[in-house]
Amino acid sequence: MSWLYLIIAGFFEVFWAVGLKFTHGFTNLFASVLTVTGMVASFYFLAAAMKTIPLGTAYACWTGIGTVGTVICGFILFGEQLSVLKVCCILLIVSGIVGLRIMH
Repeated sequence: MSWLYLIIAGFFEVFWAVGLKFTHGFTNLFASVLTVTGMVASFYFLAAAMKTIPLGTAYACWTGIGTVGTVICGFILFGEQLSVLKVCCILLIVSGIVGLRIMH
């Protein structure tokens, strides 16, 4: 169950990171409330996952999920450029997450 919590925490990390773009410096109240709610949810599920997953593993996977997710969302939602090098780096992050999961 802890790994599911960690995946949910990663999803909420992507949610709040993307939400920051829509807050316009926290001047958009609705987007700001949703973003802060995503932050709280992300930290809640990360803390729940850390009950049984070691700190370093949980944190690395959480940030990895967030990094990969925000890059993908940036490409889809905001038309940010993806290069071969960026895709290779994303694959390295994903392989690191998978490796940490396997070793746990």
